[in-house]
Amino acid sequence: MPDASPAKWHLAHTTWFFEQFLLARRPGYRPLHPEWNYLFNSYYQSLGSMHARPQRGLLSRPTLGEVLDYRQRIDERMLELLARDEVDAEFAALLALGLNHEQQHQELLLTDIKHLFSLNPLQPVFRERATAPGTGPPPGLRFLRGREGVAQIGHGEDGFAYDNETPRHRVLLYAHALANRAVTNAEYRAFIEDGGYRTPTLWLSDGWDAACAQAWQRPLYWGQDLQSEFTLAGVQTLDDAAPVCHVSFYEADAFARWAGARLPTESEWESAAQQRAVTGNFADGGTLRPRPATGECGEPLQLFGDVWEWTSSPYVAYPGFSPAAGAIGEYNGKFMCGQWVLRGGSCVTPAGHLRPSYRNFFKPDARWQFSGIRLAQDA
Repeated sequence: MPDASPAKWHLAHTTWFFEQFLLARRPGYRPLHPEWNYLFNSYYQSLGSMHARPQRGLLSRPTLGEVLDYRQRIDERMLELLARDEVDAEFAALLALGLNHEQQHQELLLTDIKHLFSLNPLQPVFRERATAPGTGPPPGLRFLRGREGVAQIGHGEDGFAYDNETPRHRVLLYAHALANRAVTNAEYRAFIEDGGYRTPTLWLSDGWDAACAQAWQRPLYWGQDLQSEFTLAGVQTLDDAAPVCHVSFYEADAFARWAGARLPTESEWESAAQQRAVTGNFADGGTLRPRPATGECGEPLQLFGDVWEWTSSPYVAYPGFSPAAGAIGEYNGKFMCGQWVLRGGSCVTPAGHLRPSYRNFFKPDARWQFSGIRLAQDA
């Protein structure tokens, strides 16, 4: 699948990032494998040409052993450099970026492995399920009135943030309400059984074209019986109470229209998240699968973890945004076209990687990420 990369490539690329952007800044540094720059550069055009992304799975060399040796040797060089206490503010900022970049790829490793395993006729298991799925019903779906008027969003506190989360700026929030939890598998099944994938008036034009061209009939990884799904623990019974996931923006938007609602804007979502602690079902918990919401129905639940939540906001620059100089400026800014914002993280996002201002983004037909739905309404 063109969007996915082999595990070995993720391991090498994240190490290449530290070598390229931190170690190579030191005078006289000599790269370990100069010829690997072409293989493990992802999309930094200013650093030279690169191996085509859809062909990364064809890289049988270097071997896994060579990649692991590369990681160890670069780690050793990084530790030696840090031990000499020659870290200035610019180096510290790049180091924080490199660590957060690796956390992003820890998540991508899991999403890409899941997709790869799903295509294997043996339906292999990445990790045996440690806990049984919840059996109780989720809290009833309610719409909670959101903040109205002038508000501020974007990163404006101490600590790390990506450049696309800045600058902090004012937005105008109109009267609205957000659902208290994510849409469940049972609710999405009702959409399917009511002809959701057969009713073009529910869909954006591009979405209907995508659904027809790719023969979508259900979320990615669901079985034809609509009762089972492929997970990182292999094929499992679908948990009706858990959030639906692996749906595209197009599917999320069609469901919202069918439900008489809409998707939230990212400003509405962030305004609600600013008032909540960043806790939830993340990768560190080991479940690696969305869990049913628990808690009182009168409060927002699952804003963080479980599933990334599609918003109705296109991924564009905030007012006053300016990308960083040099190759680092290619990290986020150049992708601000034709993609949509997701918020909140998922069950395979590392804990500690998120904050209310965090902006994820994917093309509207992307389904292999743990992406789900939270509804909104005008109030």
